[in-house]
Amino acid sequence: MDTQLEQKVAAAREALRFINKETRLGIGSGSTVDCFINLLAESAGSRGTVTAASERTARQLETAGFKCLETAQELDVYVDGADEIDDNRQMLKGGGGAHTREKVLACCARHFVCIVDDKKSVRRLGRFPLAVEVLPVARSYAARKLTALGGNPRWREGFVTDNGNWILDVSGLDLTDATTMEKNINTIAGVVENGIFSLRRADVVIVAGSGGLQVIDKR
Repeated sequence: MDTQLEQKVAAAREALRFINKETRLGIGSGSTVDCFINLLAESAGSRGTVTAASERTARQLETAGFKCLETAQELDVYVDGADEIDDNRQMLKGGGGAHTREKVLACCARHFVCIVDDKKSVRRLGRFPLAVEVLPVARSYAARKLTALGGNPRWREGFVTDNGNWILDVSGLDLTDATTMEKNINTIAGVVENGIFSLRRADVVIVAGSGGLQVIDKR
């Protein structure tokens, strides 16, 4: 697996082991998930019903012949990537702006399978800016509160989430205690959701690198 794309494909292929035709499946978004969708379409004997975490993912799945549910259901497995993931299976997500729906589906699932290449593995979260979805009216207020928490928020200008909201990308936060930070940010009025996945961590992590696959299964 010499290239990053090959590593993403390998991680995505390994995730197929955790699903079957009866699996109530949720699917996230991102480049590694794109690989998973392609492999799922090739392997599926029949096109079933899935729940997508973004409108982009839903379009991909529907083009491949799957039917997408519009509301979150109880799921057996949720498959998604991450922008960063640490040794404790905590993640940062939201580079694509879909982290709110992604977190909903992850919380609906009995098992959360995270697929990444090894460039996403970190010893400590925080190198990648934290995405915080906010109501447009709350942008300035939320930015001040995030600054008070030690962050440097920047408005992702021109970007609107599938929920009709805006994103603040926050660098500089101390995520040593990611669980507490996740809770604190979500208490700010006008914040819809942030991209720390500590309260709902991955159950299975599949990491692909030049040396092969590493599978961490905490189910």
